[in-house]
Amino acid sequence: MSTTSPSPSLIESTVAGLFAGVASTLIAHPLDVIKTRLQVDRGSQSATSILRTIARNENGLRGLYRGVGVNVLGNSVSWALYFAWYENMKYGIQEYRGSLSYYDYFLASGAAGTLTAACTNPIWVIKTRMLSTSRSHPGAYTSMVDGARQIFRSEGLRGFYRGLLPSLFGVSHGALQFMAYEQLKIYRAESISREQKDLGAVDFLVLSGLAKMFAGSITYPYQVVRARLQMYDADSTYKGARDVVRQVWRREGVAGFYKGLGANLLRVMPATWVTFLVYEKTKVFLPRMLEQMHET
Repeated sequence: MSTTSPSPSLIESTVAGLFAGVASTLIAHPLDVIKTRLQVDRGSQSATSILRTIARNENGLRGLYRGVGVNVLGNSVSWALYFAWYENMKYGIQEYRGSLSYYDYFLASGAAGTLTAACTNPIWVIKTRMLSTSRSHPGAYTSMVDGARQIFRSEGLRGFYRGLLPSLFGVSHGALQFMAYEQLKIYRAESISREQKDLGAVDFLVLSGLAKMFAGSITYPYQVVRARLQMYDADSTYKGARDVVRQVWRREGVAGFYKGLGANLLRVMPATWVTFLVYEKTKVFLPRMLEQMHET
C-alpha cells in the first residue's frame, strides 16, 4: 500500500478534535454530573435520587451544569491533543510499515491516550471534585481557578496527579475503542465501495457507538477507581488504587465496580456520536473552508 501525506494535517486534527470535545461536553454534561456522583457514592444512591437531590437543593439545571467550564476545557483540550497525536502517529507508522493493521491502530491510540492523560490529569481532578459536590458543600470549589489554588496550597503538585495511574490503565479503553472504530470503518467502506459511496453521518453514528460499547464493557471499572481517588476526602478514605479495589470488592462486590454504568452509557453514547460525527465532518469541511478563505 503506497503512503500519502498525512491527512488530516496536525492543525486540522487539532481543530476538529477541539470542536468535537466542546460539542459533546455541552450536550452530555448533566449526565456526567450524575455519573460522577454515583461513582464516588459508597452507599446505595440511584441516579433518580441524585437527580431529585440536585433538583431540590441545587437549583435544578444550574446544579446539573456545575463545573461545566472545567469539563468543556478538559474535553476540548483532551480531544484536540488526542486526535492530533493519534492521526500523526498513524501516519508515522504507515510511513514506516507501508500499511496499518488493527494492532497499529491500537498502538497509535494507546500512545496518544497516554500523552493526553499525562497532560490533562490536573483538569480532571478539579472536574471530579466540582461535579461530585454541590456549590454549598463545605470546601467546594467556586471555580476552576479556585480549585487549582486550593489543591496547590493544600496538596502541592502531587494533588493534581491523583488518579493518574488508573487513568493510564484507562488508556486501554481508548485504544480498544479506536482499534474497533477504525476496523469497522474499513469494513463498512469496503461494503459500500461497489456503490461508489462515502461514509455518511449514519455510518459514523453506528460505528462509533458500536466501538464505544465494545471498549466500555471491558474497561469501565477503572473509572470508578479513578473517581474515588480524586474525591475531596480520598486521603482519609483510601491509601491508593489497590486499596480502592480492595474496599470496593469487600463492601460492594462486583456491582461496586459498575456503579454509574447506566448513567455513563446514557452520557457516553450521545457524546460519542457527537464527538465522532463533528470530528469526521470537520475534517472534511475545514480544508474546504480554509481553501475558500485563501482564494478570497
